[in-house]
Amino acid sequence: MVGATSETSRFLPWRRSLEALFLPVAALAVALVLFGIFCTLAGANPFAVYGSIYQAAFGRWSAWQNTLIRAAPLMLTALCTALPARLGLVIIGNEGALVMGGLAAIAAGLSLGTALPPLLVQAIMALAGATAGGLWIMLAGALRHYRGVNETISSLLLNYIAIAFLNHLVEGPMRDASFVTKPSSAALDPANWLGTLPGTRIHFGLLYGLVICLVAYLLIQRTTFGFAARTAGGNIRAARIAGLPVGKLTLAICFLGGSAAGLAGMVEVAAVQKRINESLVSNYGYAGILVAFVSRHNPLATILVAILLGGILASGGILQRSHSLPDATVLVFQGIVFLCVLYSDSLYGKLSWFQAAE
Repeated sequence: MVGATSETSRFLPWRRSLEALFLPVAALAVALVLFGIFCTLAGANPFAVYGSIYQAAFGRWSAWQNTLIRAAPLMLTALCTALPARLGLVIIGNEGALVMGGLAAIAAGLSLGTALPPLLVQAIMALAGATAGGLWIMLAGALRHYRGVNETISSLLLNYIAIAFLNHLVEGPMRDASFVTKPSSAALDPANWLGTLPGTRIHFGLLYGLVICLVAYLLIQRTTFGFAARTAGGNIRAARIAGLPVGKLTLAICFLGGSAAGLAGMVEVAAVQKRINESLVSNYGYAGILVAFVSRHNPLATILVAILLGGILASGGILQRSHSLPDATVLVFQGIVFLCVLYSDSLYGKLSWFQAAE
């Protein structure tokens, strides 16, 4: 009997790992089927649509570049949800943190101009963006810990406040009167633009995303801070009894998650838009929530999921041109995936295939 129990305990981690892999993959498969039904009802051949999505996302080198450009901010915004989730918090203020990070970055870049070397200006912009995004999400964490305010609701409302603040600034104090296309700030000096990888259109924001995801993984899985956060997330009452500083952990991990999304805002400003306007609200923050849930809040898995979703987002134009589907069709696909993943979360620990035999 003891031997059987020992054998069961030895294989249990493998069962859990297999379950953690199977359920997201199964959720994506179900989402593909449901999206295929949607395409059929819209008058398009679902298999042709799948083929077009693949070609637009991964079919050639130029498609890969488009995918990786979109994947870079997704890696960073996903961490805004993934890191607090390790503490048991459900943060969805990613879009607001991205916007605040972009605002802080452009303000720093315009203030410094060419007074300092470009690399130093970019570093200051990155620090400003990360700090602004971190403080924005830390506010939701503080409201949760000190006042008992639900962090999901408060972070959602902070999105709308940040977007309203953006609109106020670009239509008022920061507006560049010479730019008549839409209300916008002045343009960032070209010397301070975030460059691209040699021989590609892929900006250095991709490296930011890869490095930050790797650092986040090491922080959560290989440090005492990460262990404390995971312990508090598993049982906050036990964490308090053990003497862990739950309040400080909450503020710190919310700041780190928000700073990643704020850095994504800096990347969008310095590498893509070169100025700030309503286009900064590009839904990368909301899409980052999906990336975090599909990756099960694992920073390394976030990289792969962000690339996959980046490819889907890059295919919107070809679906419109080749299949007469609205450009927003990819958002429908994104929503279906999100619902399937949320449902799959309810199945963890309930499938007999992955449970140890009694």
